[in-house]
Parts: sequence; C-alpha cells; structure tokens
Amino acid sequence: MVDLFLDRVLVKNNWDQDELNTEREIDGILQNRIVMLLFASAECEKCREFLPVLNDFFKRLKDPAYIEYPALLALIYIGLDQSEEQQESFLKELHDKALFLGHEDPYRKELQAMFGVKNVPTVVVLRPDGSVLSPNAVKDICHYGSECFSSWQESAEVIDRTFMLNEEFDDLNLRSATDPVRRLKYKTVDDKRKKRWWKIWERGKSGYEEEERQEEGLWDKMDKKGERGIWMKR
Repeated sequence: MVDLFLDRVLVKNNWDQDELNTEREIDGILQNRIVMLLFASAECEKCREFLPVLNDFFKRLKDPAYIEYPALLALIYIGLDQSEEQQESFLKELHDKALFLGHEDPYRKELQAMFGVKNVPTVVVLRPDGSVLSPNAVKDICHYGSECFSSWQESAEVIDRTFMLNEEFDDLNLRSATDPVRRLKYKTVDDKRKKRWWKIWERGKSGYEEEERQEEGLWDKMDKKGERGIWMKR
C-alpha cells in the first residue's frame, strides 16, 4: 500500500493542509491500514449526495466520540474535478482526517486508469498490501454503514491492536499492554536482572555482617585494654 504513494505528495484535509511527502510520513499513516480511494467530483450530484453518508461512515470509525480506538482505516480523495476551485469546494465538505492528492498531480488520472474507474462516486477499497478488496464499496457503505468495516478487516486479515497509540503520538518506544502478562508467563531479561541484583545484595549483606563482627571484636579488645573507657571519658 505504501508503495502506491511513494514519491507522491499526500495532503491532509485539515486547516493547514499539511503535506506528507516523505517515505516515513506516508508509511506512518498508511502502513497496516485498509485504504479507501474516493473517486469523485464536485460537479457530480450523486457525489454530493453520497458525501454526508461517507463522512458519517468515516467519522464512526475514526472519531473518539464514537469509538475508543480509531480503526485502521485511511481515506484518500482522488478528485476528478475540472478545476482546483471545484476540488476545494468538495474538500470543505469532506472529513478533516481524509487525505487527498493535489489537483495539479497527474497521478490522479493514473490511479483512475489503474483501477478502471469509469463512474463517480467510486470507493475502491484496498488491503494493506495494495490488492483490491472491493472495486466499488459505495453501495455497501450506504446499506451497511460502519458495520461493513468488520468484513473488510476480516478479509484483509488486518490486526487491530487496541493498545496502539494515537496516530499523532511520536514516542513509540513504550511497552505494549500485554507486556506484564508476557513477563509473568515467560522468563525475561527483567527477571534475570532481578536475580542478579538479589545475588549482589546478598553478597553485600554478608560483607556488611562480617564487617560488623570485626568491629565488635575490635571493641572487645579495646575494652579489655581499657582503651574504650578512656575514649568514653573523653
């Protein structure tokens, strides 16, 4: 899937229209995700009618108000508009978590030919490996709503790791939610370190006890010679 958009510029449909133009950025937002390619046009009446349905579908799978963990799903708008103004008017109504290709990008036409898109609106659903899961899911989305994503997920064999962090969270060097269970079931490095620390502590304890015995013996000798009493008087 990532290979399909390498060396391309994907733009976020947010206020700033942030561009994703590096392999790391594109990989981070598309890897292990089911991708919907929306082929549509602002001047198409059916596209305008379908847009609220698609927005509601996408919102129920990505918005924390509806779901605790966002679905592993991405939406990319491939505009077939005649002008940039038309595309901008369509993007204003599209969900702000969607991505799109710029109007001047010729890759839009290449994708249209690649997936044999002849009518709009068309939603091509792709597996994470880039293979086609559904050549046009418009009817499924209209009839089944967000429930059809479960079928896509099962067919695409996408692993939904519910302990995954938010897409915009950068620190990924944390343990998973299953780590405590794993460390109980298997002997891990932490267990070895704990044992090693315990041995060092035991050795230290023995050494400390030996030192105490030596000091007590020294005090006994000093007491016999009377030196201890002299020190106490001082």
